[in-house]
Amino acid sequence: MTITPPPRAADEPGEVPDRLGPVPASASVTDTDVAGPEPHPAGRRGRGERPRWWLYIVLTLGLIAMVMPFVWMILGSFKTDAEIRQNPTGFWPQNPTTENYETLFVRLDFTTFFINSVVVAVFVTLGNIVFCSMVGYALAKLQFRGKKLLFALVVGTLMVPGVVTFVPLFVLVANLGLVNSYPGLILPFLISPLGVFLMRQFMLSLPDELIEAARIDGASEWRIFLRVIMPMCGPAVATLTILTFLASWNNFLWPLVVATKEDMYTLPVALALYSVGQNAARYGLMMAGAVVVVLPILLVFVFLQRYFVQGIALTGIK
Repeated sequence: MTITPPPRAADEPGEVPDRLGPVPASASVTDTDVAGPEPHPAGRRGRGERPRWWLYIVLTLGLIAMVMPFVWMILGSFKTDAEIRQNPTGFWPQNPTTENYETLFVRLDFTTFFINSVVVAVFVTLGNIVFCSMVGYALAKLQFRGKKLLFALVVGTLMVPGVVTFVPLFVLVANLGLVNSYPGLILPFLISPLGVFLMRQFMLSLPDELIEAARIDGASEWRIFLRVIMPMCGPAVATLTILTFLASWNNFLWPLVVATKEDMYTLPVALALYSVGQNAARYGLMMAGAVVVVLPILLVFVFLQRYFVQGIALTGIK
């Protein structure tokens, strides 16, 4: 005869099933017991995030140290030479005047020099965008004999100082009859090794599958370059634009040698020649010219700074 035990009541109030033993009815498991106590708001931040105030102070001091010379230059352009030469000189102009800017654009015909700088910088920048992109695409995505040797030569030219090739380049330009002309100022700088290296490194990160798909669809290499590759090279092109425009706009030695006539002077050359008188330097005129020279560079960088940072981060220059 078999005796079966009576069935237990399932989930009675005072018990927990299995082998945990009886639990009082008043005790229940809640989300607070599982997750633990709520951390204090001040304790959520890590140790590295607490002393942020000193970082802001250091960055603010660094910003002030960088901006103050530019602010002093702008204010000094509205001062007279006598006021600038005062010892100690004041920060704010006592009698603001626009005489320095009037001398630049009226007496010295600075408009012509500004146009020359714009023409040279724009064409040099456009040439670098076109030719550096084409060479970079060939070195990154095409297969041909001597590719590694060609890239080694490009990298090797980065180590050659520009002064070494200055005299042979001038002799070549002079023999071609390009002295005192826009081609003489532009052609030697239409392509740069740094631009080729920058575009090549960026294009290496682009997927080869897109190029293969375009080739299967019957697209030519020129069409692939224009329609597939270049639309994806925005950050690299913006970086190359800023670097090339900045170098061309501030170029002084080459325009000084090639342009021997006044109507072909660029801004840096004209500013250096006309801001120094027979007896003393004209500091007010020099500061006004520096403001005119720096302003276009700041505008270009402000509009392209987001792409500039992205392009530097995505290429081999880090």
